[in-house]
Amino acid sequence: MAFEEKRAWVMIMVTVGAYTIYLTTVLGRAGGGPLADVAYAGVLLGTIGGAIVAAIVANIALAIVGGQGADRTDERDREINHVSERIGQSIVVIGALAALLMAVAELRHFWIANAVYLAFVLSAGLSSVAKIMAYRKGGFQTW
Repeated sequence: MAFEEKRAWVMIMVTVGAYTIYLTTVLGRAGGGPLADVAYAGVLLGTIGGAIVAAIVANIALAIVGGQGADRTDERDREINHVSERIGQSIVVIGALAALLMAVAELRHFWIANAVYLAFVLSAGLSSVAKIMAYRKGGFQTW
């Protein structure tokens, strides 16, 4: 398995894990009340920060376990990374537009922040899935 594919698997696991912790905590705090009244900001920032730290530590561990030169990339790796990142960025754009519309509609900050966080989670997930599929199928179709 290519180093970049391993990094994609790490990204999926870290992203899904952090978002699951966030959702579980926020839904647990709601206790049947309105979600928008839950104190979410600390948990949101904590899970994002924790995910960043976990991803860095996991990538360092992958590089150490892989040995010298394990993290080398070639043209194919760069092409797969480029295309998969562009796929993921499309979700960020959609999420930003959704957040903009929510702000214009003067929805509560809770909903806007959660739309942006979900866009980041979906972007990371989609980008990683695209990367894994490209490695499994031999790259992307060139036109």
